[in-house]
Amino acid sequence: MSSGPINLAVLVSGSGTTLQNLIDRIASCELDANIRLVIGSKPDLLGLRRATQANLRTEIVDRRIYSDCSDFSQKVFSLCGGAKVNLICLAGWLCLLQIPSEFEGRIMNIHPSLLPSFGGPGMFGRRVHQAVLDYGCKVSGCTVHFVDATYDTGPIILQRTCPVLEDDTSEALARRVGEQERIAYPEAIRLFQSGRLTIEGRRVRIHEGGP
Repeated sequence: MSSGPINLAVLVSGSGTTLQNLIDRIASCELDANIRLVIGSKPDLLGLRRATQANLRTEIVDRRIYSDCSDFSQKVFSLCGGAKVNLICLAGWLCLLQIPSEFEGRIMNIHPSLLPSFGGPGMFGRRVHQAVLDYGCKVSGCTVHFVDATYDTGPIILQRTCPVLEDDTSEALARRVGEQERIAYPEAIRLFQSGRLTIEGRRVRIHEGGP
């Protein structure tokens, strides 16, 4: 891939904190990227308002008006293709997608746990952190992975960890995991941008070198 800016589409279903992190990293020159498109899965999302405030192009593909995943996915990927993006970043996106061949290995997601633990349908936001606490885990963190046809099961790119403290609440743990997320996602994008990632079955190899 070119060493120039990478063109991103960011898909949101909620408040857009991950989107805001990418916006901020680009503004501070920590990430050499252009966000060409932000897609929301329903109207009136805070994530879409963040995008508008940053003068980014936004589109709404409301999952509720599509009868099946195929038609919904076709619309999403038609917009991404038209925007000529190199990589699609899910940022709190809660909808399954049927991935066309041209976008295989070009979609990332970040999840607020150490997958494969505490992933799957319904596991998002504070639910994840409460489940970690209820299980009695001593360590948590985040996972950046390539996206496949099911929730949170694609090949893992990288993970970052943080401790679970004795007096943690889900809110406190979420803040600590969020600190790691803000580092991990831009790093995964930079690795993709520099051509250092290879998918081999369930494994993602990270090659040395790059710019």
